[in-house]
Amino acid sequence: MVKVFFDGGCRPNPGAMEIAVVARGRTHIVRDRGAGTSFDAEWLALIEALKVAQSLAPASFVLLGDAATVIRQAAGVAPCRGAALRHLQAFKALVPAGARVRYIKRTQNLAGIALARLHG
Repeated sequence: MVKVFFDGGCRPNPGAMEIAVVARGRTHIVRDRGAGTSFDAEWLALIEALKVAQSLAPASFVLLGDAATVIRQAAGVAPCRGAALRHLQAFKALVPAGARVRYIKRTQNLAGIALARLHG
């Protein structure tokens, strides 16, 4: 089981978005994902995490993040409106059956730690 950590943010909010994905000890950071909100950045990070996981071609993987609302929406247990609906549709177009997305604490999120180090 490959663990793929994801996180997104922007400074200021709304503002320039950045995302990070950590998988198999490698950190993928994209500093300029355009303008948006921190919520948009979290969705873009989740979608990028899915792409990274698929590129590794593991037998199974889990996507781990600290954005509870995004994770609940991706799992289909929270409603989506507006931009979130577009992000959800993009995610669903890529996600294979059986893929798992789980919430973890911010202190456990390796991608969030990587983003924090950029600004620390």
